Amino acid sequence: MFYTNLLQFAKAMHLIGMVSWMAGLFYLVRLMVYHATAWTEGEPERGVKTRQFALMEWKVYRIILMPAVIITWSFGTMMLFVNPGYMQLPWMHVKLFFVLLLTGYTHYCKGQIRKLENGPSGRSDLYYRVLNEVPTIVLVAAVFLAVYKANINFLYFLLGLTGFVGLIAWGIYAANKKKK
Repeated sequence: MFYTNLLQFAKAMHLIGMVSWMAGLFYLVRLMVYHATAWTEGEPERGVKTRQFALMEWKVYRIILMPAVIITWSFGTMMLFVNPGYMQLPWMHVKLFFVLLLTGYTHYCKGQIRKLENGPSGRSDLYYRVLNEVPTIVLVAAVFLAVYKANINFLYFLLGLTGFVGLIAWGIYAANKKKK
């Protein structure tokens, strides 16, 4: 009974952390889109906006993202300790791969904040719009893996994920073409 309750608590906290992590990433990279655009404006707007966006980005990173990452990893690890059998399942290995990718992406975003804070990053607002879709792709992959677990067909999973990425790419292309 104790381990069942502990597992359920850890699962709930893991999901709360994951939702917060995703929300933070979506907001952070959207701010980077605006930040990159602000560097193309004239003064005094550029100075005011770039300082404000850097401040907002650091607050999102430190106040939302880092606690969410810690919560997600801590309670995910707790679930693995309470139920080590998860580590015997192939879907868990794939899910952990995506979690590692998302963790690396989060740290990459930190580097992008630093670049934008110090001047134009050399990246366009379109680059950051594309970058903003990475967590969406990882979220879809992780949710399908967690829901289907051992019943997942990896061929269909990869085909579906590839099709989803294609739809996102088409949407970005169409939106950028319309913008021009």
